[in-house]
Amino acid sequence: MKQPMPALALALAATAIASTASIDQARAQPAPAWPSKPIRLIVPFAAGGNVDLTARLVAPSMQETLGQPVVVENRTGAGGMIGSELVAKAPPDGYLLLTGSNSTFSVAPALYPNAPYNPVRDFTPIVNLQMSPFVLVVRSGLGVQTVADLLRLAREKPGALTMGSGGTGSSNQLVGELFQMLNGVKFLHVPYKGAALAATDVMGNQIDMLFDQGSTASGNVRGGKMRGLVVSSRNRMATLPDVPGFAEAGLKDFEVANATGLLGPAGLPPAIVQRVHAAALKALSTPQVKERFAQMGVDAIGSTPESFGAFIREDFARWTKVVQASGIRPD
Repeated sequence: MKQPMPALALALAATAIASTASIDQARAQPAPAWPSKPIRLIVPFAAGGNVDLTARLVAPSMQETLGQPVVVENRTGAGGMIGSELVAKAPPDGYLLLTGSNSTFSVAPALYPNAPYNPVRDFTPIVNLQMSPFVLVVRSGLGVQTVADLLRLAREKPGALTMGSGGTGSSNQLVGELFQMLNGVKFLHVPYKGAALAATDVMGNQIDMLFDQGSTASGNVRGGKMRGLVVSSRNRMATLPDVPGFAEAGLKDFEVANATGLLGPAGLPPAIVQRVHAAALKALSTPQVKERFAQMGVDAIGSTPESFGAFIREDFARWTKVVQASGIRPD
C-alpha cells in the first residue's frame, strides 16, 4: 500500500512548484518599456557653441518622439573629456547619451595618451547629426583682409599673434595646429573653456583669431563682429558667400569639417540604438531643424550607426598623426 507523503515533503513540493511557476511567469513578462524616465543628453562644452546648439535643436523633437523629456546638460572641461567620460562610464541603459564632436571622440584622445576613455572601444555610435567646416576668423582691429595678409603678419611677428580655442585638445586647436604646419607659421595658443568664450574675445579684440565652426561663426561674421578669412572646405558656404574656400584662398590640403553626433556607452542595446537613431532622423527632418541648420551653414547627415563608427575610427587616426607630427603636449 502506498504511504501518504509526509507534510514537510508536501510543503517543499508545493514551494518548488510555486517557484517554478513564478520563474516562468517572470520570463513571460515583457521587458520594461524604454524610455520610462527622462533622458540626459550630455554636451561636454559650454552653452552657445556648435555642439550645444545642435543638441538643443534636436532635443525637442526627440522628446516628442520618445515620449520622455530629453534634457540637455552641459558638463564642461578638459577639452570635452569630462562630459565624455561621464557617458563612457555610465550604465548602457540609454538614459545618459553624449552629443560628441571631433574634439571629444578624435582630438582629445589623440592628444592625451592616458585619456579616461577610448573613443572606439568605450562608446556606441548612434548617428552623425551634422557636419560643419571651420572658418578662420580674426578680430576686426587686426588690420588684415585676407589669409595672405595674416600669413605675412605672422611671419613678421612669429609667435606673437594669439589663437583662441575651445580648450587644450579641442578641434579648434588641432585645426589651428594643422594650419600652422601647412603654412610654416606659429601662433600663440590661448585655450578657453569653450569656443563660444574664445569667439567673444575675438569680437572684443582681446585675442587675434579663432578657427571657429562655420555654424557659430556665420552670424558674427555677417554682423561685422569679426572678419572671416577662409573656410576649410573647397567651396564657399552659402551663409558666408564673401568668404573664400581654402583652395580659392591659395591654401592646400586644408579640407577639414567638424562632425557632431550622438553616442551612448559601450554595450548600448541595439533596440535602444534603433529607437534613438529613428528619433534623431525624425528631428533632422523637421522644418525647424532644417531651417536652423541652413542658417548655421551646416549639412545634416543622419548617418547609420555603422558609418558613424567608421568615421570616428578614421578621424581618430588622422588627428593622432597631426598630434604626433606637431609635438603638441597637453598643459
